[in-house]
Amino acid sequence: MHEQIIDALKEQYPRDLRKQVVKSILRNEKSDDKEALKSSYNILNKIFSYIMSELNWSISNNTNDWDETPLKILIEVFPKIETTKWFKDQQLSVSKSIKLEGHFN
Repeated sequence: MHEQIIDALKEQYPRDLRKQVVKSILRNEKSDDKEALKSSYNILNKIFSYIMSELNWSISNNTNDWDETPLKILIEVFPKIETTKWFKDQQLSVSKSIKLEGHFN
């Protein structure tokens, strides 16, 4: 299943485009252009949502047995994505959700 998602994303987004997406995000994170950054983040949010949807994955279903598969798929498809603030924010969001979920169980 993971390979199918990876292959589908690589087919839809050629290597040069995937590299350009990451470069744009990194550049926009350093600039003051909030609109460009928002646009870049929207692209990644849609891709990330697609991955989670294809995996039938949600934070609430994975809090006890944390699985980083959606983020690992992004790393596989988008070189250097893990260097972006967007990626770090995703990791932080998930980490906070897991900790909060643990307090309510």
